[in-house]
Amino acid sequence: MEWDTPIEFAPVILMFHDPDRLLSVRTAIGAANALMKEFPCDDGEEFLAAIKICLDVVKGSAEPGELRAAIIRAADEAGITAIAVLH
Repeated sequence: MEWDTPIEFAPVILMFHDPDRLLSVRTAIGAANALMKEFPCDDGEEFLAAIKICLDVVKGSAEPGELRAAIIRAADEAGITAIAVLH
């Protein structure tokens, strides 16, 4: 699996402390970007687990749904509101 291959999951909307700052995450590359560029901390247990699962999804050894759940847990750990959108 390549980074530019769309690996999608049901969207998660991240609401940061600034009410005008929202981010919708629905792909593995979007998850990687959100984790590396947008999260306020990068040393939490759930954050690190989400990074690992992100790589595992790209390699094909984990399911996109696992990454979605990991993003929600990492957001909770970082104090970011995560709204799980279901289709």
